[in-house]
Amino acid sequence: REEYPDRIMCTYSVCPSPKVSDTVVEPYNATLSVHQLVENADEVMCLDNEALYDICFRTLKLTTPTYGDLNHLVCAAMSGITTCLRFPGQLNSDLRKLAVNLIPFPRLHFFMIGFAPLTSRGSQQYRALTVPELTQQQFDAKNMMCAADPRHGRYLTAACMFRGRMSTKEVDEQMLNVQNKNSSYFVEWIPNNIKA
Repeated sequence: REEYPDRIMCTYSVCPSPKVSDTVVEPYNATLSVHQLVENADEVMCLDNEALYDICFRTLKLTTPTYGDLNHLVCAAMSGITTCLRFPGQLNSDLRKLAVNLIPFPRLHFFMIGFAPLTSRGSQQYRALTVPELTQQQFDAKNMMCAADPRHGRYLTAACMFRGRMSTKEVDEQMLNVQNKNSSYFVEWIPNNIKA
């Protein structure tokens, strides 16, 4: 942090779950690391072993998920979030813009990831999805990589990142539609709090 104060520090942090592993030190490691994440990271993408296992069981229909399957989900999310840094695009953003648009207060920089479409490792199946289908899946609790149901809370801000060929007009209309239809899930004191 001292050597590179102008750089955005983004972490992908996997939180343990007693449902997945019963290692005694996991809760201690998680508890002791939160302070460092609050103080030293600009953006923390929260992942949760329980949610990743649930995605493998329920959505991907894997009977015995391996760490390779979990890592595939994490890699897909990381790749999707950082795509705008690696490839040219019409609406490209960067981690700094993401931080400016999503973080209302400096210490509130912990993000939940909703990912769509979810595919299992090595899957060859492909189906073109529409922007409304992708958006609906992104906000679905079954696609959240953190074991929390967003319907039982409120979003401060949200950002949707899309890859592929699609109309920016359609994406903007869909974001406006999400905000209008689900206004009770977004805090009212942050205007225009969903970005695409």
